[in-house]
Amino acid sequence: MVKIAIIGAGSTVFMKNIVTDIVLEPGLARAHITLHDIDEKRLDTSLKVAQRIAETTATAPHLSATLNRRAALQDADFVITMIQVGGYQPATVIDFDIPKKYGLRQTIGDTLGIGGIMRGLRTVPVLKQIVDDIADCCPDALLLQYVNPMAINCLALSKLAPELNFVGLCHSVQGTAIDLARDLGERAEDIDYDCAGINHVAFYTRFEKRHADGRMEDLYPRLKKLADSGEYGRGWEDCANHVRYDLLKRLGYFVTESSEHFAEYTPYFIKDGQPQLIEKYEIPLDEYPRRCEAQIAEWETQADALTGDGEMVCEKSVEYAARIIAARALGTADKIHGNVANNGLISNLPENACVEVPCLVDGTGLHPQKTDPLPVHLAALMQTNINVQQLTVEALITGKREHVYHAAMLDPHTAAELNLDQIWALVDEMLDAHGAAIPELR
Repeated sequence: MVKIAIIGAGSTVFMKNIVTDIVLEPGLARAHITLHDIDEKRLDTSLKVAQRIAETTATAPHLSATLNRRAALQDADFVITMIQVGGYQPATVIDFDIPKKYGLRQTIGDTLGIGGIMRGLRTVPVLKQIVDDIADCCPDALLLQYVNPMAINCLALSKLAPELNFVGLCHSVQGTAIDLARDLGERAEDIDYDCAGINHVAFYTRFEKRHADGRMEDLYPRLKKLADSGEYGRGWEDCANHVRYDLLKRLGYFVTESSEHFAEYTPYFIKDGQPQLIEKYEIPLDEYPRRCEAQIAEWETQADALTGDGEMVCEKSVEYAARIIAARALGTADKIHGNVANNGLISNLPENACVEVPCLVDGTGLHPQKTDPLPVHLAALMQTNINVQQLTVEALITGKREHVYHAAMLDPHTAAELNLDQIWALVDEMLDAHGAAIPELR
């Protein structure tokens, strides 16, 4: 029986998607799924939801829950991480409120920028504790890593735990492909593409429709017409999609991450004193705190609905975890997009980078695929984000505070808004506010 340990299972809605995917995957209906969280109330709720999933889908997984992480990990074949270190209070509030005092505004703040840097500094040490436990309790397990900031976390793990068998997973590649198919009035299953880059800044270098007669149609001309007309749909969380379609016109390729995310990875869209840009691109400032507050306010209602007697809808999501588990455990073949150390996979990005590339999965393991070199301007854009990721990881590995300043200095959005004295003061204030949540830096 395949054993799957889910660490951070108190993220009940995401846990529901993952567990549903697993039990609906042919061959995994009787998998052993162990849930772990540090919040006993949320863990109990998640176990009840998982039990309802089994009832609703008429499957028979072996379900258990424990507050003991090592017990959850013991003899696991697969480990799924979905933790948030520091939670909304106080960590996310600090990440948004202090930069706002300096005139530095964010939308999501969990991947890059000053918020992403701080999130990486407090998250990597906890992930390292988890992978140390994996080394003791289930050394042959495959870690499916969902925690943001994805590239910072995965790059750090590749350095701090080089023997670890892991892949970082996101839904932006496959999710955006579905959105684009919708915008074009096409079926997602008819779309074929090549996509590579870094997490949240990957681009479709080929985006085509497979016709019934086998003919392949390049869909980029139609996408560019949509960009010119403005007749396209909204993106993730029902946010406007203007940033990405504008970048398509200027770069020639479509980026995988949502517009509200991507707006803060570059210096072009969120500028203090230029509210017309926010209005033009419909950028939802402070979007992540808004979502967090809504989720907290709705938690009891959601929990009651998911654990109550009402109808539960259990449908497969676009997440990769269950597909990887099935391919690896059952010996079938599949293709996903995953985040791994570069190691020559994309020749015109640094070796010391985490890249998002196609990966083949089968009974022998997960096999990242080498891609063609990226168009030079796309690689250059990615490098501006890689700089921040590398320096944040350098701070974690060396314990040197100076690299946190350097990461903030080179962050495209932060550098476009603040001078050096402001950046130094902002970093100091944020590190002080996070306190013991971030390892001491000298």
